[in-house]
Amino acid sequence: MSEVTATLDITREVCPMTYVRTKLRLEALESGALLEVLLRGTEPLKNVPRSAREEGHEVVSLEPREDGTHRLVLRKQGR
Repeated sequence: MSEVTATLDITREVCPMTYVRTKLRLEALESGALLEVLLRGTEPLKNVPRSAREEGHEVVSLEPREDGTHRLVLRKQGR
């Protein structure tokens, strides 16, 4: 996998701010860039990848981490 361009930690955020922060970070990146998002909780785990897909971005990976958080990698699609 390519190198991650940026990292966003939203483990302390609650919905709907989790995706708002993710969307703002994606908007600041170049097309094709990889954004690593660290998230915690059932709602962000479900909503952030779904919202990103609905906006046309690619979910590259989603994996649990030892500390109970998840690591989501998104590829920004061009617009």
